[in-house]
Amino acid sequence: MHPWNVRSHRNLWYQGEANSGRAAEYENLFPALIKGWRKAWGQGDFPFLFVQIAPNDRMSPEIREAQLHTWQKVPKTAMAVTVDIGEATDIHPKKKEPVGARLALAARAIAYGEKIEYSGPVFEKMTTKGNRAILSFSHVGSGLMAKDGPLKGFTLSADNKTFFPADAEIKGDKVEVTSKEVSKPAAVRYGWDNVPDVNLFNKEGLPTTPFRTR
Repeated sequence: MHPWNVRSHRNLWYQGEANSGRAAEYENLFPALIKGWRKAWGQGDFPFLFVQIAPNDRMSPEIREAQLHTWQKVPKTAMAVTVDIGEATDIHPKKKEPVGARLALAARAIAYGEKIEYSGPVFEKMTTKGNRAILSFSHVGSGLMAKDGPLKGFTLSADNKTFFPADAEIKGDKVEVTSKEVSKPAAVRYGWDNVPDVNLFNKEGLPTTPFRTR
């Protein structure tokens, strides 16, 4: 999968598989690549849209986190999340149409300035109340939803070292996470696996990117 660009200097990037074992390095190199291309082409901060690595048994959650951080740090970028369409044993998922549709939404918002929701929910902050971790998100759109059943894919920790499977429930525009093993939550992870089984979306049908709170 390779980058593609046109004369109008909007770039699509679907790459990063070879960097899975070097996520910390990638978190520095990927923003530098974007900055370097923008400087070399002399077109200012042109839109740069990319695809997050899909679930695969060889792709670590850390590489997806590095891509998320790039989107959050680098202006005029957007990331299409593919956590719901990967294949454990094939690094090239067969479901291409959702990828294109999500990139098109991002292009409409970032390149053309349309006031539309173009991303699934993105973790913003965690607070605690008793034994509950309360998670807030950006890109909620018209609301949070659990696709095809109760929320899944959350784990909870009291020390940010040992994580236990957790129950999660949507409460308005937030998610509350609990576990019978954790009385004082310190950290939450969502989809923190090479092949995560997750289902938190916004009502626009866009999936939440995997994340960890610390």
